[in-house]
Amino acid sequence: MKIAIVHEWLATYAGSERVVEQMLRVYPEADLYGVVDFLREAERGFLQGRVPRTTFIQRLPFARRRFRAYLPLMPMAIEQLDLSAYDLVLSSNHAVAKGVITGPHQLHLSYVHSPMRYAWDLQHQYLAESGLVRGAKAAVVRAMLHYLRVWDRQSAHGVDGFIANSRFIAQRIRKVYRREAAVIPPPVDIDRFALAHEKEDYFLSASRMVPYKRVPLVVEAFAAMPDRRLLVIGDGPDFERVRRQLPPNVSLLGHLPTAALVQAMQRARALVFAAEEDFGIAPVEAQACGTPVIAYGRGGSLETVRGHGAQPTGLFFDAQSVPSIVDAVRRFDTQAERFTPEACRAHALSFSAAAFRERLAAHVDREWRRFREPELRDDAGDAMASPSTPPALVRVQ
Repeated sequence: MKIAIVHEWLATYAGSERVVEQMLRVYPEADLYGVVDFLREAERGFLQGRVPRTTFIQRLPFARRRFRAYLPLMPMAIEQLDLSAYDLVLSSNHAVAKGVITGPHQLHLSYVHSPMRYAWDLQHQYLAESGLVRGAKAAVVRAMLHYLRVWDRQSAHGVDGFIANSRFIAQRIRKVYRREAAVIPPPVDIDRFALAHEKEDYFLSASRMVPYKRVPLVVEAFAAMPDRRLLVIGDGPDFERVRRQLPPNVSLLGHLPTAALVQAMQRARALVFAAEEDFGIAPVEAQACGTPVIAYGRGGSLETVRGHGAQPTGLFFDAQSVPSIVDAVRRFDTQAERFTPEACRAHALSFSAAAFRERLAAHVDREWRRFREPELRDDAGDAMASPSTPPALVRVQ
């Protein structure tokens, strides 16, 4: 068995790279490919000594700093990777990785973090936030996004099976590619977030401060609740906006080291999470600390937070608005005894890295056996004969 893992760009160690890390642990003999590889030396440990094979974009001018500007060339670049020697190809896709070319005797499974948001349902939001509503530059970008949509839909035909990181993304895959997808939640490093029973009298917002995270909205909601305290952790484009509107009962802490972030999560009464996420790792991390979540009731939060049943781990608000968040916080105050640290921790464990590896290995085995079955029947010369067992995929748990 020869296995290739294809990722988009290797520039930082973040959520999608953690998926690749676990893929490499399941299939340690796999080769790794990417559009570019600009990882810092301090972040390369998860590659386990591998030197990824990259595309021509790696060598283009200013690529190290501005490789995303070459997005229009990435479909062509990914198609130039020669994967003809591999039996199994696993792509980790949020832009172009699924576009690699494979043959009829190769199985291509694509783990999709999301179809290209900026080319599909979030196009108008992306253009507005980028100041590209009108003008010549906006027209060029719109034409590029149209081209990317056409290529993205067409390249989906080369994928034998899709894997989504949530049911929410499976719905997007169905809408965009008209394909069904298995759901395997991404790995969360549960071990970094120890269970804590003692809580202090504050709520927490912890995320990168980009517009869709709606951190300013959470701060505005707590400004309407001066008797409740909020800690805000994170930085990003919305940091100054939050700092300017900061009420006395809200503390803005900026970026914190991991140990300080974990401590803040452990001691908070609840995490307040207003984003519509594809999956959403922060709510799982908070629950791993034994901390319940007050979340916007759309997207991945509906899958990572248990809002009903005998052991709930949080509750939801139904609109990204100040009144809706205020109402949810007040409901939480009246129901706080329902959310136990033990229930939160137990729920978070279902999203551990070990659980991800087990689910991925089992799914790939099933798909491989299904893919090989016609070939094995042909080799036996009798469609009614029992085929021999297909070669097992070498892997570690």
